[in-house]
Amino acid sequence: MTSVRSLLAVAAAKQWPLLQMDVKNAFLNGTLSEEVYMKPPPGTSSPPHKVCLLRRALYGLKQAPRAWFDTFSSTITQLGFTSSPHDTTLFTRHTPQGIVLLLLYVDDMIITGNDPQAISDLQHYLGQHFEMKDLGSLNYFLGLEVSRRSDGYLLSQAKYVSDLLARSGITDSNTASTPLDPNVHLTPYDGVPLEEVSPYRQLVGSLIYLTVTHPGIAYAVHIVSQFMAVPRTIHFTAVLRILRYIKGTLGHGLQFSSQSSLVLSGYSDADWAGDPTDRRSTTGYCFYLGDSLISWRSKKQSVVSRSSTKSEYRALADTTAELLWLRWLLADMGVPQQGPTLLYCDNRSAIQIAHNDVFHERTKHIENDCHFIRHHLLSNTLLLQPVSTTEQPADIFTKALPFTRFNQLRTKLKLTATLPP
Repeated sequence: MTSVRSLLAVAAAKQWPLLQMDVKNAFLNGTLSEEVYMKPPPGTSSPPHKVCLLRRALYGLKQAPRAWFDTFSSTITQLGFTSSPHDTTLFTRHTPQGIVLLLLYVDDMIITGNDPQAISDLQHYLGQHFEMKDLGSLNYFLGLEVSRRSDGYLLSQAKYVSDLLARSGITDSNTASTPLDPNVHLTPYDGVPLEEVSPYRQLVGSLIYLTVTHPGIAYAVHIVSQFMAVPRTIHFTAVLRILRYIKGTLGHGLQFSSQSSLVLSGYSDADWAGDPTDRRSTTGYCFYLGDSLISWRSKKQSVVSRSSTKSEYRALADTTAELLWLRWLLADMGVPQQGPTLLYCDNRSAIQIAHNDVFHERTKHIENDCHFIRHHLLSNTLLLQPVSTTEQPADIFTKALPFTRFNQLRTKLKLTATLPP
């Protein structure tokens, strides 16, 4: 979904139109490259002991998604489009008048660009090769609601949230001010195992998709998703708290401003040994394109760090990897970054390690990460800058926070109320 948010941010800043089209019965267009046989459907007259050789893909066939994508790719390539090597579902075409971008998700596609004639030609071309449905301006895409405003675009999931709350049975008016209580530390051993685990797993799965437009719940969802195998009552209570928080922020969404610049910047943070069970640290990062938040992550680190500096440096390495990918993706969208990308970190020791050419006993355990970050520093891809902890928005992705601090950082994430309270 980072590609979708990035495309919206670029289109908003450049004031491009966003159009949507849908392919009817998309998988039936896929041409199979291998021999696949099927039994004749019931009710058809066919010789006994005979089977059918499929020439096209069918729904339910495991090859169908790949066959459809290959067919679509080869078809649109003939019009002059190129698939991005950094996101194969992003297709671009440069024309003398500008650029046209197409982002495909199964059978739904977003089209934007600054060449109206090329966009019209693309729609006509697709209609000649597939049975298409022109949905006009982009309003609803994969459960995401896109609203056009005078100052840009708004991305929200209000209907998705309403359906989720109705499914979970939360009908009273109680809400929570934060998604997670900062005084509660969940472990796999507290509480009583749930007799029926399916509701817990379904709710957590739904919440994971909700983080597409609600970065404020990313850390809380990352915590409760760790107990999917054997959830307990205390874990289910935490999930209900997230739902009550979401109920209180039902009308919130991400703002993509038309006044935003197209300069990428990022923030990296880590919470050292925050997990009470295995003492692993949590990585948190976020990236802005101008004023628009396009990428973020909250993830437990794979190894135990013996110091806060090492946990911060491991987070810095993961953030750098995302930074590189975003720079490549934005270049494919026609927004190349002219200079190094500013990457902010609130640990000065980690920044000093990145600039220090000498390895010593305390850095040999993160030597690969040191080489990785230092290489991109020297190649002028990124520029590390210190930031105070109070001004660090990525802090919201690494730990549960009290309301005042949480609300301060949530404001920095550019969340906007899309509906009246």
